[in-house]
Amino acid sequence: MSERENAPVVTESADKVASLGAQVQSPGKPIRIWAVIGGALLALQLYVWIRWVTGPYFERVPTGPSDPPELMKTILTVYTAGIVLGLPIGLWWFIVRPWRRERRITLDGMLLVSCGLMFFQDPLLNYLNTWCTYNTWMWNRGSWSPHIPGWVSPDEPGRQVAEPLLMNAPGYAYGVLLCTIFGCFVMRRVKARWPGISNLGLVGVVAVWAFLFDLVMEGLVLMPMGLYSFPGSIRSVSLNAGTYYQWPVYEGLMWGGVQAGLCCLRYFTDDRGRTVVERGLDRIRGGFVRQQFTRFLAIFAACSALFFVFYNVPAQWFGMHADPWPEDVQKRSYFTAGTCGDGTDKPCPDPALPIPTRDSGYIDTDGRLVLPEGVEPPKTVPFDRGE
Repeated sequence: MSERENAPVVTESADKVASLGAQVQSPGKPIRIWAVIGGALLALQLYVWIRWVTGPYFERVPTGPSDPPELMKTILTVYTAGIVLGLPIGLWWFIVRPWRRERRITLDGMLLVSCGLMFFQDPLLNYLNTWCTYNTWMWNRGSWSPHIPGWVSPDEPGRQVAEPLLMNAPGYAYGVLLCTIFGCFVMRRVKARWPGISNLGLVGVVAVWAFLFDLVMEGLVLMPMGLYSFPGSIRSVSLNAGTYYQWPVYEGLMWGGVQAGLCCLRYFTDDRGRTVVERGLDRIRGGFVRQQFTRFLAIFAACSALFFVFYNVPAQWFGMHADPWPEDVQKRSYFTAGTCGDGTDKPCPDPALPIPTRDSGYIDTDGRLVLPEGVEPPKTVPFDRGE
């Protein structure tokens, strides 16, 4: 990577960012607001993760009777090893190396940690209904999803959508950052080729690039190799519909929106290499350490907001309109994760059935209502007819 790519990104939008900052009555207020949001999110994540690690859901979800094809296992093993080995390199390049040279953490270092922590939101697309699953052949310790406040989807220890930690934790950290850096490279090349293009035009370019990039990475690489599946995809708007690697077009729009937002956050900086959420950093008192921690919390909040708004909010609508799970998924126990199908009395999600919650009953595979132990069906209360 060149020095230019590792340096703070300065664009022609810096004047506009500066003028916007001049209009703010209290220059220190924007970054304080973002930092408070980031601090609250970080506290929530630590609380949920501690409960997960110390609770019953910190348990491996088994593969089940189906054994993935040897080619799939080989590819997943090699890919995971590469991701894990790349983590110390990413930490060195984006955090340690700049710190030794400049005695500070650069924007890319802040983004690396922020994207890594953004991994917390990964299970949220299944918040209301389970429509995405990971391959449980990969090393896992269940998921922290049941400890997320208000979690709705049913799961139990050893039977839930599990997170492949060795793949996803570093993948979200330096993997997403590398994609963001590449997206900024595309924006710079477009700007150099067409100097008159507006900022809105650049946003449109990176949005199209992010969609196409996601199509290739997810639809053509990660999903066919068996990392995860979207069994609840709406098939009429999915590629390879009916297979375990069906890719819904709206996945590209949602994650493409997140990736494009991260690119814009990194690209549109002022002449000091600061993002829009760092306005007012010079007004933060308390020394260098406090100032930099405030900066990190603000950037972390912005990254988390992009993931939540562009992905996990619309994902709830698509999850509630999911199609029946394909047979190609249901016959592979490493994708059903013990949550439904063969070996259980629970049919896999289907729009013909009510969507169960973690506290509700469910319709079993024989069409009977199964209520939680000790719970009786609610009784009908007759109208008061005034007699």
